[in-house]
Amino acid sequence: MYVCLCLGVTNETVSGAVAAGALTTHQVAQACGAGSECGRCRRTVRSIIDAMHQTPRTARPRRETRA
Repeated sequence: MYVCLCLGVTNETVSGAVAAGALTTHQVAQACGAGSECGRCRRTVRSIIDAMHQTPRTARPRRETRA
């Protein structure tokens, strides 16, 4: 399946970048280009990263807000 239509990057390519050590969407963009153009695929890239590292975004600590 294509993840990044701008550059024609597939989910296999993104998964390969993550397996090679990319932990952020920026690192994936540097590795294979996905997310470096219009940015519409960054959410999907983030989902692939989270699935491969099993760190859902909801489990990350939230920033404290001051009233």
